[in-house]
Amino acid sequence: METYEVNKIIQSFKESIDDLNKAVNPQKIEEALKHLNEKMQSPDFWSNTLEAKKTTKEVAEKREKLDQLHSLEKKFKGLVEWFEISEEGTEEWMILESDIEEFRKELRAFEVETLLSGPYDHSNAIIELHPGAGGTESQDWCDMLYRMYTRYAQKKRFKIEVLDYQAGEEAGIKSVSILIKGPYAYGYLKAERGVHRLVRISPFDSNARRHTSFASLDVMPEIDEDIDIEIKDEDLKIDVYRSGGAGGQSVNTTDSAVRITHLPTNIVVTCQNERSQLKNKAQAMSYLKAKLMAEEVRKQEETLRNIKGEQKDIAWGSQIRSYVFHPYQMVKDHRTNFEVSQVDLVMDGEIDGFINAYLKAGEQHE
Repeated sequence: METYEVNKIIQSFKESIDDLNKAVNPQKIEEALKHLNEKMQSPDFWSNTLEAKKTTKEVAEKREKLDQLHSLEKKFKGLVEWFEISEEGTEEWMILESDIEEFRKELRAFEVETLLSGPYDHSNAIIELHPGAGGTESQDWCDMLYRMYTRYAQKKRFKIEVLDYQAGEEAGIKSVSILIKGPYAYGYLKAERGVHRLVRISPFDSNARRHTSFASLDVMPEIDEDIDIEIKDEDLKIDVYRSGGAGGQSVNTTDSAVRITHLPTNIVVTCQNERSQLKNKAQAMSYLKAKLMAEEVRKQEETLRNIKGEQKDIAWGSQIRSYVFHPYQMVKDHRTNFEVSQVDLVMDGEIDGFINAYLKAGEQHE
């Protein structure tokens, strides 16, 4: 980069920092923290445990938001100072270019977080993957997406729990449900809801023909325990069975897997990741809560975009994104037109570009 380019980039960083200050409003957060801290000093603060936990969580989130903003401001100041003492073409200049790219990533990530202001965006996420028609082909594609999202979660340092895993007869996955725990996990992953299309030379076709496969992803927020959703015992059918499938170490093989059917809605949830039947039942109930909440919001906002998104068939013409391996390499999101040619990187979990483009386009599905 030449001097004028760096100068232009730094000016754009300054404008972004100014915009973030307006959006975050540090003074307003400081006032809110002062009020919350006074509330926490009350002698009867812990008399209501659920409310107290909610307050302490809110305090932690607000402090983290301020810390992130102050950290960016400090790093920006350091970049400016380094720019002033560096000369083009020197070793210091190369360090400056590297620091600029690193700062750009941090800045963009924080900008996206400021967009995550929906009622559930801060929540953990439950994602479900289902293959479309096509048997082994689609089931293998479902497995590839499962790996992509677990790699994405690992890169974000999110925790992953496999709730249910049904392996295909020959290869791939019939269905999989995963709980992803981390800050704004749902806020990020809601961008991925929809049908994903794959075009490739099939490894299962002896004639090496090109195949198109589909898989769908649904995502919902994990519902906090303090959110009251009435579930009557008589509305539940609970079955216990032996876990099965190649789910890895997180799926056990004892008679402790739990399947819960909510009879009024016919919603079915399963959990088999724990060795304890009681723990699996508790996790399945939490999973059911999330589904019921999603269903309730869907009903309330049926004429608008809703928490489960627009329901489409897992087939041609309904895809939100295409992953083309042959005859060329390209991954393209059809909602934002964001595209990249590094298919391998995307399949290794590098999907931030697609998520950021979706969020910045204002495609909020709450």
